[in-house]
Amino acid sequence: MKDFKNPAWKEQVTNVIQKIQENDIKFVRLQFTDINGFLKNLAVSSKTIESIFENGQSFDGSSITGYRPVEESDMILYPDPSTFATLPWRPKERASARLICDVYTPQNTRFEGDPRYILERTIKKATKEGYTFICAPELEFFIVKESETGGLPTPIDLAGYFDAHPGDITDDLRREIADYAEAFGINIEISHHEVALGQNEIDFKYGEALETADRAITLKMCGKVVAARNGYITTYMPKPFQDINGSGMHIHQSLWNKENTQNLFYAEDTKNGYLSELARNYIGGQLVHGRKMTAILNSWPNSYKRLVPGYEAPVYIAWAHKNRSPLIRVPNFGGRKTAARCEIRCPDGAGNPYLQFAVLLAAGLDGIKNKIDPGNPVELNVYHMSYEERKQRGIISLPENLKEALDELETSELMRETLGEVTFENFLHEKHREWDLYRTQVTEWEVNRYIKRL
Repeated sequence: MKDFKNPAWKEQVTNVIQKIQENDIKFVRLQFTDINGFLKNLAVSSKTIESIFENGQSFDGSSITGYRPVEESDMILYPDPSTFATLPWRPKERASARLICDVYTPQNTRFEGDPRYILERTIKKATKEGYTFICAPELEFFIVKESETGGLPTPIDLAGYFDAHPGDITDDLRREIADYAEAFGINIEISHHEVALGQNEIDFKYGEALETADRAITLKMCGKVVAARNGYITTYMPKPFQDINGSGMHIHQSLWNKENTQNLFYAEDTKNGYLSELARNYIGGQLVHGRKMTAILNSWPNSYKRLVPGYEAPVYIAWAHKNRSPLIRVPNFGGRKTAARCEIRCPDGAGNPYLQFAVLLAAGLDGIKNKIDPGNPVELNVYHMSYEERKQRGIISLPENLKEALDELETSELMRETLGEVTFENFLHEKHREWDLYRTQVTEWEVNRYIKRL
């Protein structure tokens, strides 16, 4: 975000220009996301970067999904100097760098439909209440290879959860992704093979929400680049293969004080698992708004192929300590004050992290504001409960498809307020269009099952 009057901002810009000169960088990629979370970029000459910091870079917003119509398409990118990084996969003789940008209107105001700005707005609301939103996503993904005969892509390995095979190609690829991520300043904590064939997970250290969202799109970019450079495809598609686990993006969350020195989710309360009342209300808000925000957290028709019982994906709106079957769980943090947090398990990495973090925070803040009680934790396996048992406990399910999720979203004033009118309406329009494309397809399964029987 540009802030000419801020000495720290000026110093950051000066440092960026100095690094560009020192590394003989000829071109800089200006990056941002569309409403779906797809990373967009354009390369500009480094000779113009100082002017771009001051005056921005114009672009056609009508060509970006979820932005502006063609009759009011002019938009401006302003780079955030704190996001500068050289691209580690580029050779020194062809050095390049990237900057994540904020989107402005020609009137020099922030574009209300910029996903990054939507998250910033929600963070400011938390800040006014004295909170710092801290989060960390667990990004799962598949690495696949294209078929030489024109068939569907297939997993590149035969490994399973935490498997270690000498010479396993995915181990080398995960290491390469992690090395690239570290070059962007992302502190990788865990990297391992997941349950399904070809499925992997890489987690990085928690941080403040805006920086975490920037890091999430950066890590996804690293995964795509590494796979492509090795002749493979990294995909964050939630359910690429039938009858095996899909890929999620569990998000760990906590609220700290404004100085970021005290975890407000912690309390000296052994009865409630060292969880504060504020944390319980935060969880309560996310449970109450769970169905309303599902379309943002799971934004593709394919997302709902993952959200079915039996594949470690949460379906039922409840919370628990340790138990992984409900929507939200509180990991066993051993009474450590800094580790108190909750984990929501339904989001997937195919969505827009700026919007996902924004609606999660908004729902949690609403829970705190209205002192929403999440009820008792459900420590039994919800998957094994009958419909009557769930009904007695007041446990309802997430939407079963994108259309149902969009219908829920459309009725939510909190989601409309959080996303803003532009993005709220654009998101509904774009996703209804995606649903219509999906629901009019005739699949191979349907033909095989019905063409001879009906």
